[in-house]
Amino acid sequence: MTELEGRQVFTERDIAKYPFVPKAAEYIRPLDIDIDELASPDYIKILERAEDRIKEAILFNIVSKEWSNDAVEISSFPIAVMMVAAAADSFLKRRYALAEAKRVSVLLKDERDEIIMGIAERFNWKIRSAKIHVDPLTYDFALHFTDFLKNATVIQDKKWKLVNRLVSNGEVYLLKSETSRLLEEEVRRYIEVKLDTKVGSLSQSITDRVDHLKSLFMEKRGKIQFEEFPKGLIIAAFPPCIKRSYDTIESGHSVSHISRFALTSFLIRIGMTVENVIDLFRSLSDFDERMTRYQVEHIAGGRGSRTKYIPPRCDMLRTHGVCPGMDEICKRIRHPLAYYRRKLRTVRTEASVERA
Repeated sequence: MTELEGRQVFTERDIAKYPFVPKAAEYIRPLDIDIDELASPDYIKILERAEDRIKEAILFNIVSKEWSNDAVEISSFPIAVMMVAAAADSFLKRRYALAEAKRVSVLLKDERDEIIMGIAERFNWKIRSAKIHVDPLTYDFALHFTDFLKNATVIQDKKWKLVNRLVSNGEVYLLKSETSRLLEEEVRRYIEVKLDTKVGSLSQSITDRVDHLKSLFMEKRGKIQFEEFPKGLIIAAFPPCIKRSYDTIESGHSVSHISRFALTSFLIRIGMTVENVIDLFRSLSDFDERMTRYQVEHIAGGRGSRTKYIPPRCDMLRTHGVCPGMDEICKRIRHPLAYYRRKLRTVRTEASVERA
């Protein structure tokens, strides 16, 4: 137990906000909730809130920060974790962990400093309060650079690079909002670990709820996959077909029509702006801005049917000779965007290890 927790910083309302803190387990233990009886009238509100947490994660990618009963809110979290773990879907696990973590980040931005410190210490951060003003910013905390790097390396924004930070004596100075964002990463990883716990047999009523949630997720899965790409261009994660087309056009050489379509739709989907895609094509000798703008905007959903297109599947790209040859990741996926998502995890992990 940290010194802050020992001073009873966390009230019941605080534990409802942050049900992953150790005091949450202390709160729930005396309730002696029997999993087999969750569908009974005594526990039904907890079970329903747990189910709602998962639905909110699936539909909105964030768990609501509004609730009516602290006791129900606290108890529903471990039940929701159990239900997602029972679903045994790695994509759903990541979605749920991120949604809970985003909720925490939003709550922490308006939180008092001692609570933020208490949660940071829960993850063994070396952090201290540091109210200093360096025009035009007033910083709130100083965090040891190793804790900063562990969480900042996965965030694709230049301001999170260590060279762009105020650093002194091995500490990185942070605004409250920035501290909240880094804690989001800690919470996400913590929940992902919890979701890998094996779940034993569940009652039929709970199993039916889990199956319903899995069906809802599968229904929304395709749309979710294409919404979750980070806004940023990570060329090292491009699949071979896209990388070859990108390099070819960047060097001023033309590619086939389907290669242009695949590249344009891919870049739009991973967050590149229409203007930046148009700029990429400026190096071509036959560049026509009016025509290029029309085509790019059409693919991006800004013209015509307003449909935002996705790249062709791998089998179609192979059929049309766009695929230059498959690597190991290509052999396990069927779409360029699926390749990018998987390769991103590898690139980020390698970057994290190098910087730690």
